[in-house]
Parts: sequence; structure tokens; C-alpha cells
Amino acid sequence: MEYSGLTKVLGGEKVLQKNIRNQMDLIELSNIGITKDALEHLINFISVPLGQIANLLPITKRTIERYPRKKHFNRVVSEQIIQLAEITAKGVEVFGDKDGFLIWLNRPNKALSGKIPFTLTASRFGAEMVLDELGRMEYGVIS
Repeated sequence: MEYSGLTKVLGGEKVLQKNIRNQMDLIELSNIGITKDALEHLINFISVPLGQIANLLPITKRTIERYPRKKHFNRVVSEQIIQLAEITAKGVEVFGDKDGFLIWLNRPNKALSGKIPFTLTASRFGAEMVLDELGRMEYGVIS
């Protein structure tokens, strides 16, 4: 996994206050918590309304709206945000561009039992399936 893409999706080093280089950095970041500012960068990057993102997170849209930009979400919410950012970074890496990945992310996928990959990211298991499928695509394995 290219961690610089993950850093970029979440607003870069300026927003995260650190550069993500490895899994330990992800653990540290989830323990500290993702800020609303970083979540907004992710939302803008994937061009999805806040309500749609909130449906994937264990937090309501209204609660997110009330958060100050620099306030940190708890670890559970942060891990879910990081997971979505990881899928996004991996998808852009595999497709070579954001637009192609976003089209794939929002269309039913035969390899994922006809489900829309984006909707599967609401659960850890679904997110793992999406990442696995991106990995297979990266290596040219057709499911």
C-alpha cells in the first residue's frame, strides 16, 4: 500500500499533523483520532455528500455537522474513516486516476455479488472484500 496516497486523501500532512508511512502510523492516527477537517477532505476527494458518508460511519450526520473542524473523532469512527480513505487511496492507485475509481466504486460489481463497492465499506468485512477485489484487479486477476 502506498501510504502517501492515503495521507493525500485525508488532507495531507498539514491536516493530519503527520505523514503516514506504515501501519503503526495508522494505529497512532486512529488512537489520536481523525479530525472533521480530514473527513471533509475525504468527502471532497470522493465527491460524496456528507449524508452518504455518515451512513457508512457509526456516527450521525447531525453529530458530524456539529463537530468543530479540528476536533478529533473517537477511535471507532476514526478507524472507519481511515478504512474508507485506505480503499480510496488503493483504488486511485489501481485505476491510475480518481475518476475511473469513483465510477467503479459506485457501480454494481459482479465479483462482489452484484453489490455496489461503496455500500460494502460500511462494514469491516465488506471493506476487506473491496480491498481484496482491488488487489486482484491490481494483479490482473479477474473474478
